[in-house]
Amino acid sequence: MLSYYNMKNKKCFQYTGALVLGMHDALVELSGIIAGLTFAIEDRRIIIMTGAIAAVAASLSMAAANYQAQRADNNPAALTAAFYTGLMYVTTSAMLIFPFTVIPNRFWALGMMGMIAVLIIFGFNCAMGYATGRPFIKRFVEMLSICVGVSIASFIIGGAAKYFMGVNI
Repeated sequence: MLSYYNMKNKKCFQYTGALVLGMHDALVELSGIIAGLTFAIEDRRIIIMTGAIAAVAASLSMAAANYQAQRADNNPAALTAAFYTGLMYVTTSAMLIFPFTVIPNRFWALGMMGMIAVLIIFGFNCAMGYATGRPFIKRFVEMLSICVGVSIASFIIGGAAKYFMGVNI
């Protein structure tokens, strides 16, 4: 089992922070966007299109922000860290959007997206817990709580926007 010290010194764990940044932000942001869109928009093709556009734009934004943050810390591998952040954001986003491409009912697709998000969070935290030798349940619950909280808030915002704006797409 790797200790935290050994993990920090292994090349394969050098960009863990960049991966977490991209994955977690995609889970929180995109699941929230898709949750809000699911209540506001009836056509799942529009949900897919909007989610994909948001995912690409946000992944580029996250990669650029991480690049700037790494440069501010004088990290010589800032470009690589930024690449991993953007790649993880897009990959996670694709997994979250996927159910909407194969499940005709947008609410069932949303439920499947939620299950995929939980599996992503569980798998990542389990792997990190194993690699560090630390219990992972606390981090899993924390990351899951944040993701669920944002999704619920976005659900409410999407439903309210549809109701008060009278938009029916």
